[in-house]
Amino acid sequence: MNINGTISKLKEGVDWKIFLFLLLFLNVKLAIKIPAIALIYLWQFNFQFGLKFSNSRLPLFYPLIMITGIIAALSTGSYLQHHYLYVLATGTGFWCLSLLALHQLKLAVERNDPIVLHRTICLFFLLNALVSLLNLALIVLDTHALNPYTYQGQYQKYFMNTGDYIKGLTFDTSTTNAILNAFGVIYFLIRGNTLLLLLCMAVLLLTASNFINLALFAILGFLFIFRSSRNQKSLIVVCLVFFVVFIAKVSPQNQKMVLDSTRSRLHLKNPEPAAELPPLRITERPDSTLNFEEKREKTATLYLDQAYRANEQFYRRRDQIRQKDILQPDMTVPLNDAGRVMLPKADIHSSSFQHLNTTPPEQRQLPVFIQAHQRELPISGQPYQWSRVPGKVTGWFQTVRFFAHHPLTLIAGCGPGNFSSKLAFRASNLGFSGGYPARYVYISRDFLVNHLDLYLNFFSRRAEFHSLINSPFSVYDQLIAEYGVLGLLAFILFYAGFFAKHWRRLTYGLPLLVFTFIVLSVDYWFEQLSVIVFFELLLLLDIKESAVKLSNYGY
Repeated sequence: MNINGTISKLKEGVDWKIFLFLLLFLNVKLAIKIPAIALIYLWQFNFQFGLKFSNSRLPLFYPLIMITGIIAALSTGSYLQHHYLYVLATGTGFWCLSLLALHQLKLAVERNDPIVLHRTICLFFLLNALVSLLNLALIVLDTHALNPYTYQGQYQKYFMNTGDYIKGLTFDTSTTNAILNAFGVIYFLIRGNTLLLLLCMAVLLLTASNFINLALFAILGFLFIFRSSRNQKSLIVVCLVFFVVFIAKVSPQNQKMVLDSTRSRLHLKNPEPAAELPPLRITERPDSTLNFEEKREKTATLYLDQAYRANEQFYRRRDQIRQKDILQPDMTVPLNDAGRVMLPKADIHSSSFQHLNTTPPEQRQLPVFIQAHQRELPISGQPYQWSRVPGKVTGWFQTVRFFAHHPLTLIAGCGPGNFSSKLAFRASNLGFSGGYPARYVYISRDFLVNHLDLYLNFFSRRAEFHSLINSPFSVYDQLIAEYGVLGLLAFILFYAGFFAKHWRRLTYGLPLLVFTFIVLSVDYWFEQLSVIVFFELLLLLDIKESAVKLSNYGY
């Protein structure tokens, strides 16, 4: 009886349909997102979107942006280019998936009591924290170091990059995990759930996302001054203490890197010349990039390398056999002043504690691509020159220059996948944003000589260049470049406006709204099909609760 009662309460307390949908749809794999949409619509078949210009049930932004993309493709003639129709269909499909997901979230909000969805959200964050802590535990097991954020072994695989491996429940980038937990910090702060607030703050810090931390504390600072109770102010201070302890004791080198980078830019001073990645050996280059003579050279080199290794192993083994009976074990044991055995410590100056000088496997295709298109790449095709201007700012300059030379495209943009989007990077099939069919590879000329060139310039080099500040990714850049003024207006009026019109009645929704608009400046989050979906669920739920409160007061 007790077990049945517990199961019954659990079924009634959580919306398992929407929980399973979030679990699957927020996963990084597109191959899981699409079945998740199919499953939820089979489970809850409903296509009554209620789209209209006056009091629309859902934001009109999604259908309008799809129409704008098709107009741009027709007006610029992109549809005539080889393989572009596949790109256009893919881009339209991303927006369509977003609309379908939003409709199901709206149905869940309409049909459920708010407390049921709050419990569902709590369960999601609990499970996400559990998976994030499991990520950390696996790193500790791999490094045998209690604090992998200061562990420099394994060629600094972790160290300052440890946060990149804390991916959480979505198995997406650590930045995605950071944003979701930042949502959780704001959400649980306003709702007064101290335990989950601190848990989300801890997971956020583990991801070591400097920009997200900065954006969140800007929001928390505003709430502390203008819109918080005494208890909420105390919790904000506790979050700040968590942050200070983390950067001071857990990951001090990460903070040092940020300060050094900021100092060099503020002083407008050229730092030490960046070490270029060594050119790829011919044995590491794929056959598709080699001519006939280079293929023969690669075959000969591989043969000689194999012969050299076999010869080296033979002589090493011979020497070991000859000296086996000669060498005497060293019976001396190092002792400390107290007479206890001293365990030898690893030499942090040895090669295994330094960065690898070879090109990482996931990055090898970038130098190859640069070498193959060197004449077409005005930035990455040239020797690196330090600039005080971050890559993201340079990306905006590129967009402005593009419109200066193509003013007519300002109306509807240059078309999806043609200049600045996750789709453009994905369609290049260089491994930036997931897989893409090789037979449909598409790289627009405008994308190649602008944002792709800029990205290659930074992300084909050392790890310290791989920063959000050097990435041209931005939703706002995507909207204006690929969808023009029409796309940007559609976003402002029919997406931001859809949620912002309730700003006077929103609780956690208002700071979430501001935080999300900040976050949209650092990546193509709509195409990510992850954090925006969760943001929409939280906002729709807050809007419903505010409407219920007004009706209870007789308004």
